[in-house]
Amino acid sequence: MADPDSTHVVIIPSYNPGWRLAQTVREALGAWSPVWVVSDGSTDGSDRALAGERAEGGALRVLMRPGNGGKGAAVLTAAEEALRAGFTHGLVMDADGQHPADRIADFMRASREAPDAMILGRPVFGPEAPWIRLNGRKLSIALVTLELLGRSVGDPLFGFRVYPLAPLARVLRSTRGARRFDFDHEVAVRLTWAGVPALNLASSCRYLSRAEGGVSHFHYLSANTRMAWMHIRLITELLLYRWPAALRARRRRLR
Repeated sequence: MADPDSTHVVIIPSYNPGWRLAQTVREALGAWSPVWVVSDGSTDGSDRALAGERAEGGALRVLMRPGNGGKGAAVLTAAEEALRAGFTHGLVMDADGQHPADRIADFMRASREAPDAMILGRPVFGPEAPWIRLNGRKLSIALVTLELLGRSVGDPLFGFRVYPLAPLARVLRSTRGARRFDFDHEVAVRLTWAGVPALNLASSCRYLSRAEGGVSHFHYLSANTRMAWMHIRLITELLLYRWPAALRARRRRLR
């Protein structure tokens, strides 16, 4: 394990991920230090399984939230604490093993080379990826292209990303949305409107079976209702007063 980095931290939001969390954390620690886990009101005891990992020179920190606020709320908790601790950037990855720990160092390197940018994963799916999820992404990609007046975000739903923490925290504080399954899409749009450029890097994505420890809290009706409301809000804002920011971001991309 490398010495802890002073500017870039790995952030893993976690809600009842089961035993897979410990494996995800071990893989992340093998690639980067420090790693912060945010237990977002978990009740399955998964955070207790990290006690042995926590003893390794402070490379792992576990932040506890009293209730389940969603991915965006967990990331905001970590971002604010990381800023207080002097960190400038955070790589967010899921707790369920979908995201590739072996790409952490590459994404962190890209972030150091372009510190003002967000480094967004562009997923490369395996044959096990559900058909309905793959086709559902096409609509999300089309809508984010509309909301940004162009294709700057390769995949608005893939959560393996490095964010500059200060603008991320500002964007999250500015909206009541972006707290649950709408987080990845909404923050990508709002950060772009705020002038943060996007760099897209290819990254593998695994869909794990239950036997492999895969856990999903995605509920199609409630999640899609939330996503539909998010798009209504974003497109309304775009038409009313965000279009100058979207045009500025478009001009920067075309330079």
